[in-house]
Amino acid sequence: MALVVCLKTVTELRGKGDRIAKVSFRGLSFYSRVLENCEDEARFEEAFRWPVASKVDGNEMLEIHIYNYSKVFTNRLIGTFRMVLQKVVEEGHLEVSDTLIDDNNTAIQTSISIEIWYQPMDGSVRGWSDGEFLDVPDDRDGMFQFETESLLSSHSHSSGTPPGRSSHGIPTFRKAGKGVFSAMKIGKVRSHKKGDDPAILETEDLDRKAMRLGGGLDPDTISLASVTAVTTNVSNKRSKPDIKMEPSAGRPVDYQISVTVIEARQLVGLNMDPVVCVEIGEEKKYTSMKESTNCPYYNEYFVFDFHVPPDVMFDKILKLSVIHSKNLLRSGTLVGNFKLDVGTVYSQSEHQFYHKWAMLSDPDDITAGCKGYVKCDIAVVGKGDNIKTPHKASETDEDDIEGNLLLPEGIPSERQWARFYVRIYRAEGLPKMNTSIMANVKKAFIGENRDLVDPYVQVQFAGQKGKTSVQKSSYEPIWNEQVIFTEMFPPLCKRMKVQIRDSDKVNDVAIGTHFIDLRKISNDGDKGFLPTLGPAWVNMYGSTRNYTLMDEHQDLNEGLGEGVSFRARLLISVAVEILDTTSSEIMSSTEVQVEPVSNISESATGKVEEFFLFGSFLEATMIDRKIGDKPINFEVTIGNYGNQIDGVSKPVAGRKKKKDGVGESDEEESELIQNSSDEEAEDDGDLVSVSTSPPMKPVITDRNYFHLPYFEKKPCIYIKSWWQDQRRRLYNSNVMDKIADKLEEGLNDVQEIIKTEKAFPERRLRGVLEELSTGCSRFVTLANKDQNLAGRTKLDQERLKSCMREMESMGQQAKTIRSQVKRNTVRDKLKLALNFLQRLRFLADEPQHSIPDVFVWMMSNNKRIAYARIPSKDILYSIVDEERGKDCGKVKAVFLRLPGKKGFGPAGWTVQAKLEMYLWLGLNKQRKDFLSGLPSGFEENKAVKGTGLQVVPPISLVYNMKQVFQLRAHMYQARSLFAADSSGLSDPFARVFFSTHSQVTEVLSETLCPTWDQLLVFDNVELYGEATELRDDPPIIVIEIYDQDTVGKAEFIGRTFAKPLSKMVDEHYGPPRFPPQLEYYQIYRGNCPAGELLAAFELLQIGPAGRTELPPIDGPTDVDRGPILPVPLGIRPVLSRYRIEVLFWGLRDLKRINLAQVDRPRVDIECAGKGIQSALIQNYKKNPNFSTLVKWFEVDLPENELLHPPLNIRVVDCRAFGRYTLVGSHAVTSLRKFIYTSPDKRANNWAHTARLANGYMALTNGTSRSRPYSRPISHSSGDIVVNIDSEPNIKKMETVVKLDATSDAVVKIDVNEDEKEKEKKKKKKKKGEEVEEEEPDESMLDWWSKYFASIETMMETLRAQEAAWAEAEEREDMEIAAENAEIKGDDSHVKGTKPKEKTKSKSSKDKKKNHGSDGTEKKVPKPRVDELMVYNKELESEFDHFEDWLHTFNLYRGKAVDDDDHNMVDDDRIVGRFKGSLCMYKLPLSDEITREAGFDPNMGMFQSIPHNDPINVLVRVYVVRATDLHPADINGKADPYIVIKLGKSEIKDKENYISKQLNPVFGKSFDIEATFPMESMLTVSVYDWDLVGTDDLIGETKIDLENRYYSKHRATCGIASNYSLHGYNVWRDPQKPTQLLAKLCKEGKLDGPHYSPGGKVKVSNRIFLGPTEIEDENGLKKPTEEHLALTVLKHWEEIPRVGCKLVPEHVETRPLLNLDKPGIEQGRIEMWVDMFPMDGPAPGPAIDISPRKPKKYELRVIIWNTDEVILEDDDYFTGEKSSDIFVRGWLKGQQEDKQDTDVHYHSLTGEGNFNWRFVFPFDYLMAEEKIVISKKESLFSWDETEYKIPARLTLQVWDADHFSADDFLGAIELDLNRFPRGAKTAKQCSIDMVLNEQELPTISIFKQKRVKGWWPFVARDENDELELTGKVEAELHLLTAEEAEKNPVGLGRKEPDPLEKPNRPDTSLMWFMNPLKSIRYFIWHNYRWLILKTLALLLLLLLLGLFLYSIPGYLVKKLLGA
Repeated sequence: MALVVCLKTVTELRGKGDRIAKVSFRGLSFYSRVLENCEDEARFEEAFRWPVASKVDGNEMLEIHIYNYSKVFTNRLIGTFRMVLQKVVEEGHLEVSDTLIDDNNTAIQTSISIEIWYQPMDGSVRGWSDGEFLDVPDDRDGMFQFETESLLSSHSHSSGTPPGRSSHGIPTFRKAGKGVFSAMKIGKVRSHKKGDDPAILETEDLDRKAMRLGGGLDPDTISLASVTAVTTNVSNKRSKPDIKMEPSAGRPVDYQISVTVIEARQLVGLNMDPVVCVEIGEEKKYTSMKESTNCPYYNEYFVFDFHVPPDVMFDKILKLSVIHSKNLLRSGTLVGNFKLDVGTVYSQSEHQFYHKWAMLSDPDDITAGCKGYVKCDIAVVGKGDNIKTPHKASETDEDDIEGNLLLPEGIPSERQWARFYVRIYRAEGLPKMNTSIMANVKKAFIGENRDLVDPYVQVQFAGQKGKTSVQKSSYEPIWNEQVIFTEMFPPLCKRMKVQIRDSDKVNDVAIGTHFIDLRKISNDGDKGFLPTLGPAWVNMYGSTRNYTLMDEHQDLNEGLGEGVSFRARLLISVAVEILDTTSSEIMSSTEVQVEPVSNISESATGKVEEFFLFGSFLEATMIDRKIGDKPINFEVTIGNYGNQIDGVSKPVAGRKKKKDGVGESDEEESELIQNSSDEEAEDDGDLVSVSTSPPMKPVITDRNYFHLPYFEKKPCIYIKSWWQDQRRRLYNSNVMDKIADKLEEGLNDVQEIIKTEKAFPERRLRGVLEELSTGCSRFVTLANKDQNLAGRTKLDQERLKSCMREMESMGQQAKTIRSQVKRNTVRDKLKLALNFLQRLRFLADEPQHSIPDVFVWMMSNNKRIAYARIPSKDILYSIVDEERGKDCGKVKAVFLRLPGKKGFGPAGWTVQAKLEMYLWLGLNKQRKDFLSGLPSGFEENKAVKGTGLQVVPPISLVYNMKQVFQLRAHMYQARSLFAADSSGLSDPFARVFFSTHSQVTEVLSETLCPTWDQLLVFDNVELYGEATELRDDPPIIVIEIYDQDTVGKAEFIGRTFAKPLSKMVDEHYGPPRFPPQLEYYQIYRGNCPAGELLAAFELLQIGPAGRTELPPIDGPTDVDRGPILPVPLGIRPVLSRYRIEVLFWGLRDLKRINLAQVDRPRVDIECAGKGIQSALIQNYKKNPNFSTLVKWFEVDLPENELLHPPLNIRVVDCRAFGRYTLVGSHAVTSLRKFIYTSPDKRANNWAHTARLANGYMALTNGTSRSRPYSRPISHSSGDIVVNIDSEPNIKKMETVVKLDATSDAVVKIDVNEDEKEKEKKKKKKKKGEEVEEEEPDESMLDWWSKYFASIETMMETLRAQEAAWAEAEEREDMEIAAENAEIKGDDSHVKGTKPKEKTKSKSSKDKKKNHGSDGTEKKVPKPRVDELMVYNKELESEFDHFEDWLHTFNLYRGKAVDDDDHNMVDDDRIVGRFKGSLCMYKLPLSDEITREAGFDPNMGMFQSIPHNDPINVLVRVYVVRATDLHPADINGKADPYIVIKLGKSEIKDKENYISKQLNPVFGKSFDIEATFPMESMLTVSVYDWDLVGTDDLIGETKIDLENRYYSKHRATCGIASNYSLHGYNVWRDPQKPTQLLAKLCKEGKLDGPHYSPGGKVKVSNRIFLGPTEIEDENGLKKPTEEHLALTVLKHWEEIPRVGCKLVPEHVETRPLLNLDKPGIEQGRIEMWVDMFPMDGPAPGPAIDISPRKPKKYELRVIIWNTDEVILEDDDYFTGEKSSDIFVRGWLKGQQEDKQDTDVHYHSLTGEGNFNWRFVFPFDYLMAEEKIVISKKESLFSWDETEYKIPARLTLQVWDADHFSADDFLGAIELDLNRFPRGAKTAKQCSIDMVLNEQELPTISIFKQKRVKGWWPFVARDENDELELTGKVEAELHLLTAEEAEKNPVGLGRKEPDPLEKPNRPDTSLMWFMNPLKSIRYFIWHNYRWLILKTLALLLLLLLLGLFLYSIPGYLVKKLLGA
């Protein structure tokens, strides 16, 4: 598919001149060559070809512009030809002649003739290809051969002209007989490729033209295909080399993980003693134990330090467990735990979870549900990450647990349990794991030869391990087992680790490791799918296969670093099943299980196909000289195929071999042949694979490198292998990869345009997005034709669906974003596009492997030396262009490197060898064009002679075409090189390699920015292949930069690649391609940038006439430079005269050099060979400032600012006897910020700047720091009035109003910012709550009130900002919609309507927050507290480091450290700082500046700069508090105190250390007197106090006071928001606002200030309004002008010309750093510094910021009664249910102050009467709502530790038991600041008061003082449900300590003020104390009738007994008659 336009002639031109044509289609333009001196006819005869990826629409346009070409000026347009392609689309071929039209769309005389061909995609017009017929293959796969070179967009709106032709002449069409034949006439004329864009046509011209041609197109619709001539042009036969060399994986890095366990809630269990255990990997740390509570409060901070590779770190599992009652003797029982991997935390924004609740579950019982929650902060800091801690104000955030669960975005809060099944089927191709000696021993004993490996598979997931059985002695083990994990879903652990291990008696070793990333095998969208994989083979890579006892690369087998050899492949599958935890059959434990599974069929993984891999070595150069003396050969392997040394030959097992044969035995070959069809047998006769090149002895290139003399004979290799045919997977990922590569390249272009400030980055971005959206739609069409191949797994199907969905939506989004790209939104949209790139790369990574990667090994002496690993998908062939691997059938520069750890660091940077290699991999049956991509002009040399063997691959290629070239390398300069010497400089030279040649530049000593200005000429470079191909695809040039050392070998600095611009014999050496332009090439050292090289390279063909035809090398050989050729004139930059002025201020902090102190330093400045020296500092110790401030020198610099050489600053120390020692140096790489631009005339007119700012405001939507504008009140005088409104008005969205042109300016009227903030903050109230927020009494307010109010404001501003961003996005979308609908109302009207919407949406948001209160919200104004600014960063970052005129340059010395993150500054190398500034400008300068009044010619551009004499200053440092300190003691705490150093003075505040605190509040101020400049670096350190031994430094921060002092932002003393004479907000500057203002006006030579009645002040031409009265201490009002002056100071940045923001009263937050742990924050400190010059008025006393003393309170709780308490006991006698009730309460903690009532025995109804009083005295911090307690932590503690705990009253109800432990019945916890109001009666009291606590109105005891009511007691039942277990009637009474003293009360029912005895029923007693009473009440009461009956019966029995007893005697008596 392509469109070809042949531009034949342009006739009837006027005049004589050079002509050039530009042909454009779909935004991609090609330029013709320049025709010189044409008269009336220009015969171009050039063809241009556009590969198209989507059908050409009939309405699309072709445009041709004809210009008069000019070398110097912009080209002048002659005329334009536009044509709609409708006819072309229908016919496929057209010839057209027509007249041109000019700018005004009128026809002109000149006419043009062109011919057009078009081949659409569906093949409806017969296909043709460049000049020859299509060789259509026998189309087996039912696909056409698509020709797609680049995916250009179809409906690109690149031309805004309406479709349709100009109205005059109708073009004449002449139909061609047959499109195909006329296509032949074009011949092979190649269009200019992207990289050959005429260099001279700068982007600006292109755009200017585009503007002209488009007849005034809207520039916002133009898109460009590519503008920057990136060195990587689109290439046919070569692929891009990868510049970064060193493997970054596997290298250990520092990590710090900090976990704060704040509290736990809703823990399941009764009356527990919980401990939280934090476990990361193997390390465990525990919190302290809290007794008897289900919601313990810990607030404990733990830090774990690691030094491991990133992969290992992110796979570590972080586990939080809650354990019940752990102590020294017992381990405690696990309540529940929570797991996630560290990677999940690291992938969060800011790498942290902050204040989130982790939900606990029980691993032994998955049916149990949630076991409670732990609130914690988790942060992971790597080197160079800085964590932004959200400001810790007060912990009053609503404890909405469900809304703040510790889960990443997008994971549902209700996670379910799931089973993860990992099925392990079999493995093959395992390496030997025993040496052959062992094998012989074994053979001797066992008597047979066994496979030398006993493999098993181990799977690790979420901290658990499972193992399969061990298969003894097998290279092809079959397991058929599954490992089952039970884990929450979605899991918070991203990777599964599958490892084949060798079981061994001594220790098991890993054979290979594979990681399964769950994100890649699942999709969490609404149409997503659960993790699934396979059954599929995964390939494992690791160390080389030959077994040694000590394998140096064992790490590679563990999965660390890039594997260097194929180890084995494993057939596995993964499935997930969500469990229904309610069903009964379920296994409730999460133990890992292993079970057998059934075997799977052979075909399940796909049909086995025969693959063919072909490779050819075109060149082998840059072979490291260490290996150079022995013969070298190369081996290529794919899997075990081709591996001749240590592949495994397989045992004969016929069936198996046919399916997936891995060996290469002859039997196998023959068997294959018998089973194959006849024709194949004929083809493959005896095709034996050839996998190694013949050994050859290397030849010397230069002192470092050798090369192999391949010359015209190029060795080849070919390998046949058998794999399951899963090419489709790789094809899809190739298509995505290509789209991603294209996008990446485009985005780099855009970034480059922005960086170099070229015009119109937005157009390029539009082009990129267009390409992206067409690419996406193309993917969908390609992927759609996915047939049902054998072996497609569920993952294949699901992945395809989700990829297609993603790509489709991405294409849509790209389209939408494209339409939104405007000048001012480029950066934002660029960010979005970068997100696309990440998404594409993620999608393109295929989780199911198919064909293993290809390894190329360099062998010497049969030893493996160095390797390259080439992903098989990159070289996989497909007949569809987009699906083909990016290096398939192309020549690629491959760099070999050392394996494993050897490749880290310096060894990994040097190239072991550079190969130019051609590779092709595809199905054997597709292999007929495997040679098509090779450079043409060769003959094949085959191993086998004979007939019918056309398709036998060659074993070498012989090139009979050879071209001779001359390469010219124009090496101009390099900058920002790596410092390789101990002096902190390098002695760099460059070595240029091309083909087998190399040359070096001269060595320039002692510089990091060498300007070589040298032309290197390589003569007689022989390249093989056709000339035309070499023109478009020359080989790459490698440039290496070295540092020359006097002794030993030169040290490597870095490397870069370039592509030369080639010129053939028949081409003209001239514009637009020649001479080439200098370009910057990024130099890399390993993976780190190490500088940039400015150079140009041209490759000129030497024809038969020899070198005489080449363009002459002009340029005299300098006498002084010897035979060195300079860069010729056309290429070297054009120079202009510049003057550079240098301000020398002083030197600071110079370290000793060679143990001697620096005494008489001097600064040398050098730029482009010219320079200047500062005055000598006579005595550095006494005064380190320079005596002469300004000096200048003149220098010739390039016109183009981007080519400016760096400026070098060096400091030398002048020693005795004229010796000089280098102290340190600094290179200013970019002088751009120091270029002086004369103040624009317009900029003084404020209307203009305001309008600019206005545009900026509209852009940032009021979220920017520049303040909003609204309509000023215009006065006739042209003054501008700024009204500072003190009325509290509700903050609306700022209106941006455009003024009419007549008015003078736009300035905002607005409430003083802070007040505005306050008005914005209305207290949120819940409905039904009384308003009792009285104005605070002034005397109650202190500095801390101000501080906390400010923090709240800061948090709110941040929230508002986020909301505003979100809104800006919405609004932008609305605007775009409106634009598309072309609604363009009056701007100001539209803008004026916005605020209402804003306020609406805002209030609706508030409503949501207010817990669904009705629309009638009561908003109560917050008490007015004056505020200050709290910056959550250093003040420097807010005010641009205070370098407004004085810059600080760090001086470096010593070798640079190699580090992967070069953003880490090498702090250890800094040996001092130079303070000064630069100013450069082009000469001559306009007179106006020098003529200004008071111009001092000695000071040049540095007018009005203070003098640098020493000055005495009083420095006052206020330290507020520190947060998140790194623990320094074993117990995980620290005892911090402050140390302040300034110069020689040091203040140690050791005695006031704060015990065991990681968030100490210091609240101190320190005064130090200092003399600038000697003492200007202030160090504030936090140390840890130790009883024995030295104190440890926790961290320190350094502040440069001098820059602050001299800054125009006036950072000496912050300007308060209000002026007051007394109270907490007293003005603290010794100068009043009026004095400050007068001084500023005088310094800025401004007119003013003029105060006038009515509260006005005029400065310059601005009038400010404000209040004019002030209250003194006695409340009397006095008139004052201070408020007015303060108003001006606060708006100083709005004053024209001299305005800048003045530093407000503030608190800054600075990170604390420690040299031992570079780059990792050790905590943060909040502080500020005031400075007062000693010669000025003395400042007042320091403000008191000492920590608030907690206020003493007493809480009296009277327990009156209980009711409905559940009955626990059964009565001994009566069996009745009863309870012996008592109530226990505490406030601070169980141990300290628990109090119990007496027992109400034997309550039968659950009613209890107590009338018992608890008294709890406590210390309370009102502002933080915390109770403060001080206690010793343990018996061994030295001193008391202060704890802050929330004010919560706990009441519990218990059942008293005499002989066993009391039973806990229920509890309630009341937060004294917000608890539900008690019910009036026991009936109204219900469990809802606990369950729906959020919805109910709450009260605070601190406001109510006294409250009485009924509250419920609750406990959890067996099912973890809360149940009501009783009710308590209580009265809470809060008194201050003073009130409590006045009316004391007794505890219980004691005096004073005793409570009466409760009226308890008589039954309430204890039986063994009052036995009689208990008999009376219990026994008699219940059993009295029984007792009476029993007594009666007993009497009867007694009578009967007596009767029976006495009757015999009686009878005898009677009978005897006695």
